[in-house]
Amino acid sequence: MGPSLGAANSRAAPRKIQPGWVRISHWLNALAAVVMMLSGWRIYNASPVFAGFRFPGDITLGGWLGGALQWHFAAMWLLFFNGLFYLAMNVATGRFARKFFPLWPRAVLEDMVAALRGRLSHADLSHYNAVQRLAYLLVMIVLLVLVLSGIVIWKSVQFPLLREMMGGYDFARVVHFCAMALLAAFIVVHVVMVALVPRSLLTMIRGR
Repeated sequence: MGPSLGAANSRAAPRKIQPGWVRISHWLNALAAVVMMLSGWRIYNASPVFAGFRFPGDITLGGWLGGALQWHFAAMWLLFFNGLFYLAMNVATGRFARKFFPLWPRAVLEDMVAALRGRLSHADLSHYNAVQRLAYLLVMIVLLVLVLSGIVIWKSVQFPLLREMMGGYDFARVVHFCAMALLAAFIVVHVVMVALVPRSLLTMIRGR
């Protein structure tokens, strides 16, 4: 009787899906990205890349250019060091290869079609489908582009090679803006998907 009850309780116990370091780094990255985006919009308004386009002041952070720069740089260092920690831990624990690979174009297409038809399964939250794998890998690349283009904008004279790779200072600003737009689009889609599968939010909070 006892062993069978113990086995039943073991089966009923929630399974740990996200370790603590993943959850903490995820939320810190999210905080840093949002702060950088909102403060970046205020910085953009001070010298628009595209004539005639500005962000509404009510959705920006910093109040004025100097305040926005302070917020932006503070979030930048948080994103940089926390991002390095996240990548290093993913590689060291084998999670990167386990969670994001293999990734095949056919699998992405099939999962995309299933998602559009509302037939994509989310029963196993410990497993990323092909669309999720591609999206998370792409957003990592977008964040890297944001950091590199941001360095060119911030320290253009000190990094001439990087500036040339970015097509010059002015084009680096365009790259930075476009990368920001892609990150904003990812955040919107990510929030929508969380709303559709609320268990994923609980998993990222509790780990189970």
